[in-house]
Amino acid sequence: MEVAAVVRGQVFIRDDIGHGGNSDAEWEALLHALEVAQSLGLEHFELLGDSLPVIARANGGVHGRSDGDLAHYARFLTLCETLRPARIRWIKRNQNLAGIALAARHGR
Repeated sequence: MEVAAVVRGQVFIRDDIGHGGNSDAEWEALLHALEVAQSLGLEHFELLGDSLPVIARANGGVHGRSDGDLAHYARFLTLCETLRPARIRWIKRNQNLAGIALAARHGR
């Protein structure tokens, strides 16, 4: 799997995150974006994603259905102890700059 985060027009890609399903990839993308924002020292930032279940769970809503979802959510909460995003919101897939960056990387 690979994930990307876009901050102020700059793309940050990780392609060393192993294997997993779609839900794993969506969680890893959100976690990567949070880690990038924290590493850049951003204090007020939003996380955007195109997976409704992941965004809902990250916002404290719907509970994870699998052990994987629970593990990702636990990691998210741990990262948020350092610095929590001001907002986490859903966007349409065609608005997701991180997804667009990954697609462009593969000529899609």
